[in-house]
Amino acid sequence: MREELIIAGFGGQGIMFTGTLLSQAAMIEGKFVTYFPSYGAEVRGGTANCCVTIDDTTIGSPVIINPDSLLILNKPSLDRFKPRLKKGGLLVLNSTLIEDEVKETDAKVVRLPATDIAERSGQIRVANIVALGKYLAIRKIVNQESVLQALEALLTGKKKELLGLNRKALITGYEYK
Repeated sequence: MREELIIAGFGGQGIMFTGTLLSQAAMIEGKFVTYFPSYGAEVRGGTANCCVTIDDTTIGSPVIINPDSLLILNKPSLDRFKPRLKKGGLLVLNSTLIEDEVKETDAKVVRLPATDIAERSGQIRVANIVALGKYLAIRKIVNQESVLQALEALLTGKKKELLGLNRKALITGYEYK
């Protein structure tokens, strides 16, 4: 099963970490993965995005023209990437920062108040992981356990103290109704 995903938001929202985490989880499961970050001239507060392709077979290019799914954490990213989403695709958006209604008849739109959920958990910085949890609950492209395993591999040293918070954020997003 091939899945092409673009993850986008402000610099500082953990966009690249989310892509790396998902890629690592797919590799744990023995899947083929490409990860293509795009920083451009962005700095914290500017926009950032990454492309992740996961497949059971070899992937020819990391470039994604028309993604199957979008994981969008801010309005500028929604404006930029929504027109590229495949018909029948999935759009998971952070409704805390994107108040506009998305009038999209040919895509499944899932509004998730990721920033609000993260703030209630005590750390606004995990909104990306909350959103990833919701995406995984819908697409099931990798197992939640693989993502938790990838979190342990990526959050080492001083960052190890963030492991519990990120686990909770992933599960909260996954279970959000």
